[in-house]
Amino acid sequence: MSFNHSDQKRVLITGAAGFLGSHLCDRFIKEGCHVIGMDNLITGSMNNIQHLFPLKEFEFYFHDVTKFVHVPGRLDYILHFASPASPIDYLKIPIQTLKVGSLGTHNLLGLAKEKKARFLIASTSEIYGDPNVHPQNEEYWGNVNPIGPRGVYDEAKRFMEAITMAYHTYHGLDTRIVRIFNTYGPRMRLNDGRALPAFFAQAISGNDITVFGDGSQTRSFCYVDDLVEGIYRLLMSDYVYPVNIGNPDEITIREFAEEIIKLTGTDQKIVYKDLPKDDPKQRQPDITKAKNILGWEPKVTRSEGLKITYDYFKNILKKEEKVM
Repeated sequence: MSFNHSDQKRVLITGAAGFLGSHLCDRFIKEGCHVIGMDNLITGSMNNIQHLFPLKEFEFYFHDVTKFVHVPGRLDYILHFASPASPIDYLKIPIQTLKVGSLGTHNLLGLAKEKKARFLIASTSEIYGDPNVHPQNEEYWGNVNPIGPRGVYDEAKRFMEAITMAYHTYHGLDTRIVRIFNTYGPRMRLNDGRALPAFFAQAISGNDITVFGDGSQTRSFCYVDDLVEGIYRLLMSDYVYPVNIGNPDEITIREFAEEIIKLTGTDQKIVYKDLPKDDPKQRQPDITKAKNILGWEPKVTRSEGLKITYDYFKNILKKEEKVM
């Protein structure tokens, strides 16, 4: 799948300085697009997109999408990835999390309608909450506590899906919904509160590895390049309903901590702390739709992806040590 360069597509990517947003910018530039990145840098980092600034195919708008969004000229695609995505962020800035999912999505849908652009939102496996169905398929409606600490993120994403489908149904807007499961890779923040970067940070610095609960809860980790490929294929497809993109290779958090210790060659103990409220006990995507509709499934094994990610984190920590 690639574009005809004589008709260069113009793509707006919100949350462009974030982990996923920055990788999407890379991908669309590689596909010959002109990319407009937008971010207010609440959780994103300019370091993630610094390499793009010399390119004529890239421009950056420092802007908060909860305010009116204006982009001059034609837009072919809008990908809405602006949102805090880790518990440490959305528990710290709950109101902004709700606003970017509601007001931000509404503003961008209005822009997409005005520009007649195809619109894709980044939804999440968190809309399934602490699931009663395993693995989770797109027909499952979820088990979410709307007033619990995670509700600000879960319900913001559920609203995003609802308003996006409303614009599709009532305005005929060309829309796509991707439900993203746990993803990892270079440009993740070490301090973002999720298990994978937290385990790496603890192992590299020689601290014990903290596992919440008894470690029997499961996650399924997808390498970022695989995720970006799935998102790209969904955008280019004709399918308007939600699609799970993630890696179904499920592992318990305890086993995952042991994998990290083995990979880093350290000999930390695993210490156990209380499980946070409403923390999902199982997380595994059913990717039947992605396989059948998009011809997509993950290619990068966890051992390959973790090695690349570990090297990235080691380099980051080395640079930080030099600065100090």
